[in-house]
Amino acid sequence: MGGLGCRRMFFLLFLLFKAFEFLGATDVCSNAILLGLKGEPGDKGDEGEQGMLGKAGPPGQPGLRGELGSQGDLGPVGKSGPAGERGDKGIRGTEGPPGLKGRPGTTCDCGRYRKVVGQLDVNMGKLKNSVNFVKSVILGIKETDEKFYLIVKEARKYKDALLNCKLRGGTLAMPKSEAANDLIASYINQAGLTHAYVGLCAAESGGEHTFTDSSPLQNFTSWSTVGSAQRNGTCVEMASTGAWTLADCDVAMYYMCEFTKKGRVASTAL
Repeated sequence: MGGLGCRRMFFLLFLLFKAFEFLGATDVCSNAILLGLKGEPGDKGDEGEQGMLGKAGPPGQPGLRGELGSQGDLGPVGKSGPAGERGDKGIRGTEGPPGLKGRPGTTCDCGRYRKVVGQLDVNMGKLKNSVNFVKSVILGIKETDEKFYLIVKEARKYKDALLNCKLRGGTLAMPKSEAANDLIASYINQAGLTHAYVGLCAAESGGEHTFTDSSPLQNFTSWSTVGSAQRNGTCVEMASTGAWTLADCDVAMYYMCEFTKKGRVASTAL
């Protein structure tokens, strides 16, 4: 009986210990607040500050082409182009009907009119001499019956010199004959120069030399025998002596332009 009582006592103590352990683990006085019911939505707040710009997105599809705008104002007039070649003479038109008979003339004082005409001729001669003086001395222009020559004292490369002469209405001077060669050489000498570009150049592929109007060398040449063969240029410069020498086309130097007088056909000698 004593052993049974001890076991009961031990079992009761064990239950009492578990009961205290359970009560110690349970938080009877917990401070946790239970969630209440959902409240009403509040008022909308003020707009915040603008955020930072994000990265640029991919480009969009091209839009539709807009309508054609109105025509703009007329632009400035460009530089006049080079003069074209002289056209062929037209066919003579049919003869018109004779005019009405004029009134009878009166007797004129021919002596007085002859004196006036004579004075006009003198004045015209003086004016022509003045114009020639301006051309030859001030502008550096020389002329023949059919052509004008102008020495341009502004160093340029060959292609630039050729273009400048074309913009002026002419081309680089072409010494196609001995007479023309002597004339150009004398103008170079009178201008106080030792040499100048003329309108003679080899083809880009290294072919024969031709003039600027694409005509080939014919019966006349004036190549220099001093040092010309040692040069590798494809353009030509003329010395004041009239001798031709090969020159590098990229070297800037003075040049001579040639112009055909209007109303005249260029002579083969010039």
